[in-house]
Amino acid sequence: MLAPPPRTRDGTARSPGPFGRLRRLVTPAAKERALQALAATPFRPAWWAHSGIQQTLAAMRAQHAPPPLRAETWPTADGDSVRVHFVDVESPRAPIVLVLHGLEGSRDSSYVRTAAALAAARGWRFGVLEFRSCGGVLNRARRTYHSGETTDLDLVVRTLGERFPGAPLLPLGYSLGGNVLLKWLGEQGDRAPSHVLAAAAVSPPFDLGVCSRQCDQRYGGAIARHFLRTLIPKARQKHAQHPGSFDLEALRGCRTFARFDDVVTAPTHGFRDGAHYYATQSCGPFLPAIRRPVLLLAAVDDPLCRPEILPHAAVAASPFLLAQFPRGGGHVGFVDGGAPWRPRRWAEAQALRFFAGQLATTG
Repeated sequence: MLAPPPRTRDGTARSPGPFGRLRRLVTPAAKERALQALAATPFRPAWWAHSGIQQTLAAMRAQHAPPPLRAETWPTADGDSVRVHFVDVESPRAPIVLVLHGLEGSRDSSYVRTAAALAAARGWRFGVLEFRSCGGVLNRARRTYHSGETTDLDLVVRTLGERFPGAPLLPLGYSLGGNVLLKWLGEQGDRAPSHVLAAAAVSPPFDLGVCSRQCDQRYGGAIARHFLRTLIPKARQKHAQHPGSFDLEALRGCRTFARFDDVVTAPTHGFRDGAHYYATQSCGPFLPAIRRPVLLLAAVDDPLCRPEILPHAAVAASPFLLAQFPRGGGHVGFVDGGAPWRPRRWAEAQALRFFAGQLATTG
């Protein structure tokens, strides 16, 4: 049973504030209603992209031309900066969809473009946080970004709350960005800023160690090599900028994520080694502490993950976590139609439907 609303000294009901309204979203009945609403639009893979790898590759093509984005550069406490790109709307209280991109992604990633177009069509404000060193700009600090680095997200969330008071914030994370988002929500727990109404994560790596091995081993290591093609040159630039930050000679032998994280990620960001990084920065252990409604979208056939790491138990135990784990969909794929050269993406539309339902509940 929900607690009665707080009252003033004269006995009249006091406004519960944003967090008080959120309590309506996390009863078992509310969770079941939200799941039933989401079940009305299940994922059905396009006939021409049935396997996980087909879904993953097909989704890299963008269906939507995004609305014009306006860039802002925000200083950080360590003397560096982050860039946030916006699609503006007139109403200062319009809901804000904030996207966190995946590994080596940017504002130009296909899922970012699709989410921007769909948010703008609803009249919502849209923003995308480009992690440090992404989007073609090398940051100044020694560190860049990684799967569990949450201080920049915290800065952006709190700054948006100050700039747009009364506007609900709806973060949406993809892959690495989903891990960052879920870890941050778990770190915050009950202290999460009240303007964060709900969140969604698409294909987050619930266990970084498992996902690293998948990328290193599947398809002859092609997944890891795809990302290392940009990560290694960027690491060389960072070493030139901050000599001695890691072993440059060892970088030349990096052919896997495991090796790269041992050689670069760990020493650059203060971890003992790659295993320490994976064990402490995976979002899976943080899920039980989340205290905002969160939709998890992940596919059983995700080639970057393993089905056994999908957090069924955590979802069942928490009133805050909702999940759709379809058999197909690949990694940040979920292509449910369109043509091979112009695919239609399901996850973005589903996440925004979830957000709309949460907004309606708090109205």
